[in-house]
Order: sequence, then structure tokens, then C-alpha cells
Amino acid sequence: MPTHATPVHDTLAQGVAPFGFDLVYADASLLVAGKPAGLLAVPGRGDDKQDCLSRRVQALYPDALVVHRLDMATSGLMLLARSRAVQRSLSQAFADRQIQKTYEAVVQGLPGMTAPDEDGWATINLPIAVDWPRRPLRVIEPLLGKPSLTRWRILSQDAPGNATRLVLQPVTGRSHQLRVHLQALGHPILGDALYATAQGQASAPRLLLHARELRLIHPVTGVAVHFKSPTPF
Repeated sequence: MPTHATPVHDTLAQGVAPFGFDLVYADASLLVAGKPAGLLAVPGRGDDKQDCLSRRVQALYPDALVVHRLDMATSGLMLLARSRAVQRSLSQAFADRQIQKTYEAVVQGLPGMTAPDEDGWATINLPIAVDWPRRPLRVIEPLLGKPSLTRWRILSQDAPGNATRLVLQPVTGRSHQLRVHLQALGHPILGDALYATAQGQASAPRLLLHARELRLIHPVTGVAVHFKSPTPF
């Protein structure tokens, strides 16, 4: 199916830089914004947690509505709707797994792939549950965890640096899914303050996880669209 991404044609795009995020796409129905690492996706509790991507976008587009979230430490693409109807449509598309998200990460160690498919993708199929005594952490929990599936493949490996660059596609959308799945493989994401070893945390100044691509059917036009964000590490 052909895909396309229309450049931003909007006078407000000229003033994006001072707001601290990238405006990747804007039309009358939806927005695609690039969230920097270290910025909340939505407001948190407390006066010190009110600065976030959704509010920065709403300073430009007051009708912007959140559809999904990224972890604070993760950078990359987020969709926002410009009406309740579009928000419902996109939320349903996420629930029906009709929106494909692609991430890039650098992990500790040199993982080997087990039983990759003909396109070079392997899978991690491990159920995830909240680690209640240590919230917000998640754990692999065979009995009580929710089914969680991640596709992954290797981009490159740095043997002297003991690190591997991966492409990741979460099929399900559990909190911390990619971070927990890679830790479970024994190859946590570098810079991960929650799941990496002390050495892995010290190996990067930030979590090396970036939401680099989104593919979806536009909820109004019905056209397949593909948005990209360059990986900043």
C-alpha cells in the first residue's frame, strides 16, 4: 500500500523552535509532534510537572487532544487529534493494532536473534505486569501479566563497545514494554535509569530509545501516511 507524508503547510510552523518540540505534520484533523527526551507527554502531579508536550502543542493548537503517550525518557513521534471524533478514531486504531510504531534503540551487549522471519524480524512474547511494590516498574509475570509482543531486528553491532543498535516494533502497547522486554533478554537499553545495569546507565546521557516512525490510515482522508523522525543518537 503506498504511503506518503505531507510536509507541514502552516504559518504556525515557523514558530515551533521556541516551544521546544518539532512539529512534523499538521492538518485540520491531526498533528504529529516530536517529543524531546526528558519532557513529559502529558501533565503530571505537582506544579513542577505541568510542562509537557501536550501543553506545548496546545500553545500553538488549542484544539490538540492527546491520543497516546511516550515515556518521559523516550524521544520521538506522538500523534495528537484536533477533534473528539478524530481522537476516538485514532484511539480505536491503536486498540485494533492498525497503527504501526517503529522505534530505534541501543542496547547493552551483543544479542543473537532466535528464529527470525524471512524479513529478519525476531519476536519477544513475554507477559508484563506492574511491579506493585516498586511502581512504576514493570516485570515479566507469566501468570498475572498481560500478553505483550515485540518485534525486533539488529541494525548494527559494536563489539568493542559491547553495544547493539536495534529496530523495534511493539505489537501490543504495554507501559515500558520495550524497556522490560529488552531487559528480559539480558540486553537493557543504554541509559535506562529504571531497567539497565549501573554500567548500562552510565554508558549514555539519556535513554537511547526513539520513536522514529508512525504508519497509519489518515482518519479523515483514508490515505495511508508514514511519518519519520531522525534518531538523535
